[in-house]
Amino acid sequence: MANPEQLKPYLLAFPGPLRDQLVAAVLSGRKVSTTGLLAEYEAEAEELPPVGERSALIDSDGREVAVLELTEVRVLPLGEVDLRHALDEGEGYTSVAEWRAGHEKFWHSPEMREALGNPDFTVDDTTVVVAERFRVVERLR
Repeated sequence: MANPEQLKPYLLAFPGPLRDQLVAAVLSGRKVSTTGLLAEYEAEAEELPPVGERSALIDSDGREVAVLELTEVRVLPLGEVDLRHALDEGEGYTSVAEWRAGHEKFWHSPEMREALGNPDFTVDDTTVVVAERFRVVERLR
């Protein structure tokens, strides 16, 4: 059994209904990929995670609910995200355009702009994103 205290936290969205929905999708097996902004890593002075890294998936209450293992990390322009990745996010998207609209809404939110330290932040086809694939290694709850 993994020792979650030694694992980095794996955070999806901000605490609240969206995080709850995403965590449930991971635990059900529907969500096996996610997309973040390279700008998030830069704003937090964080290195990109390596393939094989294990993290503790955190719910809105701050509890560790599963151990995830990264199986793929791709850095690419937003305009190159493909349908497979969009579908594998497990959020019910049926097209890349639908996936992108949902993500743009999140990335342009006041919370994200505040996290990035840029009140006017916007994305376009050239915005660099980090597309991650993962698998659940162990459920903790």
